[in-house]
Amino acid sequence: MISRFTIDGSPALEKKLAQTCQRIASEVREVIPNGRLEALLLGGGYGRGQGGVLKTESGDKPYNDLEFYVCLRGNEILNRQKYQCALHNLSEEISPDAGLEVEFKISSLEKLQKSPPTMFAYDLVWGHQTLIGDDERFRERAAPHASEIPLFEATRLLMNRCSGLLFAKEHLQRKPFTADDADFVGRNHAKAQLGFGDVFLAAHGKYHWDCRERHQRLSNFSPEHNLPWLEEVRRHHAIGMEFKLHPQRAANSMEIFCDHQRELAHLGLKIWLWLESKRLKQIFTTATDYALSSIDKCPETNPIRNLLVNAKVFGPQMLRERKPSRYPRERLLHSLVLMLWEPAALTIPSLRHRLQIELRTNAITFSEFVKAYETLWKHFN
Repeated sequence: MISRFTIDGSPALEKKLAQTCQRIASEVREVIPNGRLEALLLGGGYGRGQGGVLKTESGDKPYNDLEFYVCLRGNEILNRQKYQCALHNLSEEISPDAGLEVEFKISSLEKLQKSPPTMFAYDLVWGHQTLIGDDERFRERAAPHASEIPLFEATRLLMNRCSGLLFAKEHLQRKPFTADDADFVGRNHAKAQLGFGDVFLAAHGKYHWDCRERHQRLSNFSPEHNLPWLEEVRRHHAIGMEFKLHPQRAANSMEIFCDHQRELAHLGLKIWLWLESKRLKQIFTTATDYALSSIDKCPETNPIRNLLVNAKVFGPQMLRERKPSRYPRERLLHSLVLMLWEPAALTIPSLRHRLQIELRTNAITFSEFVKAYETLWKHFN
């Protein structure tokens, strides 16, 4: 059981977070009948005792979201239909008072206990606070070990962190560039800085739920082969970790933001090509080489299930298109590398057409392509 929500937040902040959690637990009991409610778990940074502390003139403030997992007995689909709306309304009611976003995700203890060894499952099992229910029951099965996390999970994390860089790239083109845009870009830059090192550790079975332990492992790791960019990854990881624990609202100049964007994108491509060459056992030398390669980018998925997913998301006509048994996340992987790392993606007709096919859009401008990408990303990130 984690005893704190933050590492070094003030007593006032800890008290505020504790009171918010107590209120949420009480309100959830009002929404969900006792016979249905199994447990209420707080995950994320605050659940692991490493939530962000924003220093302000009026004292310490929370920065991250509060992520709650509402575990219910019975059919998950029916539970979502019955309770998701009420939990959403509860989130809308409590978030302004809490001073941060409150999120509820419906699941069950059985599903969480039997879930495959993903980074999400690993983080939640090892680092959470149980507000309602039996913590020991949740830990009945052996918690996953970092070495059990499959390599495609590292790719998924890298995809999400590089997606943040793509969204930041689009924000940097906005006029006017507002303070909220600056905060968004700074936050996603910091996530990428931390994420690059986390990806490297996950790819070697050395991931850990504690970000400080991850940094120590990264600092001490000796790879089998020389990786000239590893020191750069270590340097950025230290900066990303500091931001995670002590975030600040970015207020850099546009020039600094753009320089930082180019630096992180350049490093991200090196890691991407290294990881995907390692995972798929095929050498990729450029972003375009990767995007246009016909090799299955999600070989761990079930082709029959992929057919059903594609039909559900894109419609039955999708089954008549090229490679309908490929998992839709492959579309994101291809589109991301072209939009983030191929400068000519929108000017070379064949590449632009490829993006339109992958994202199923008639977009022409960069902003339109990013919007189409984000819509699909929300389904399969």
